[in-house]
Parts: sequence; C-alpha cells; structure tokens
Amino acid sequence: MDTTDPDPADQHRNAVRPQANLSRPDAPPLQRFWLASGAMSDQCLFCGIVAGDIPSAKVAEDDMTYAFMDINPASDGHLLVVPKRHSKDLFEIPADDLTAVTLTAQRIAKAAAGEFGADGVNLLNCCGADAWQTVFHFHLHVIPRYIDKAKDRLVLPWEPGIPGDMDAIAAMGGRLRAALD
Repeated sequence: MDTTDPDPADQHRNAVRPQANLSRPDAPPLQRFWLASGAMSDQCLFCGIVAGDIPSAKVAEDDMTYAFMDINPASDGHLLVVPKRHSKDLFEIPADDLTAVTLTAQRIAKAAAGEFGADGVNLLNCCGADAWQTVFHFHLHVIPRYIDKAKDRLVLPWEPGIPGDMDAIAAMGGRLRAALD
C-alpha cells in the first residue's frame, strides 16, 4: 500500500470541474481558441473562472489576463491576477504572460490603494505546495495593506530586521551567480 501523500499539483489537475462551453456565444474568440488548443486546462479552477464556467467577482480583463476578488481574503480588497493561458507556476509561465500579469497587478494595485485608502500593497506569488500554492495555475495576489487591522488580517511569516549569517548569505549568493552563468 502506498503511504505517500498525493502531490497537490496532481490533485488540482485531476479535480473535476464543469467542462468549458466552447460554443458559448459570449466567449471571446481568443478564449475559445485557447480552450480548443489546450492552452487552458479543463481541470483547472482558475481556467474555469477565466472561461466563465465558474463564477467570480471580476475586477478586470484584457486579452492576456483576468483579475478577480479572492474568496479567502487576507485583507479588504484582496484579489488575484491570472494569465488566461494555463501555466502551473512561476517556473512554467512564459515571459509574455508573466509580464502581462505583473503589469495588470501593478495597475490594479494603484487603483486599490486609491479606492480603498490602503496604506500599502503586497504582491505575492506562491510557487509550489511547500510555498503555500494551493491552486496550480500561476497567479499573483494583490493584497491591499492597512494600518487598521480590522481591514487587514495578514501577518508576516518571518521577522524582518533580524540579520542572517553573512557568510552563509554570501555563499548562497555565489552559488546563485554561478547557476545563472
């Protein structure tokens, strides 16, 4: 008997969700093309939201991105920005989709800060189950931050300002420089 825990990415890919309706007359042509070509996964929660098969509180949409409110918000106004084309995570997303998502997140972050009176904004990406990724479709969290903790439930998972081991930091920096060459 296999006692290993199932891979969360496999669970996500194998989750059952309604089949996208490719013949829906209001579906944009590019979306219909991506669904038909396989660039959108029929097993992905966020692909279902982009396709319109799963409801969402849409904030913005363009040819490459879709932004919607997070249903488990860390703060008032917390939302997600996703690429319309399916990519599992930061390691898989094509550069043009990553650029489009980041620029959309920046535009929305500015609007959210002004509209909600946020004192700041965090952009957050979780890549992999051990880094808290729960939906395996690349996404950026846009999290307005507030001094008023009644509007902001997010806390840091580490304490900034506590210095690390400078020799270890330098060694890791050297390893990364070498890996990038």
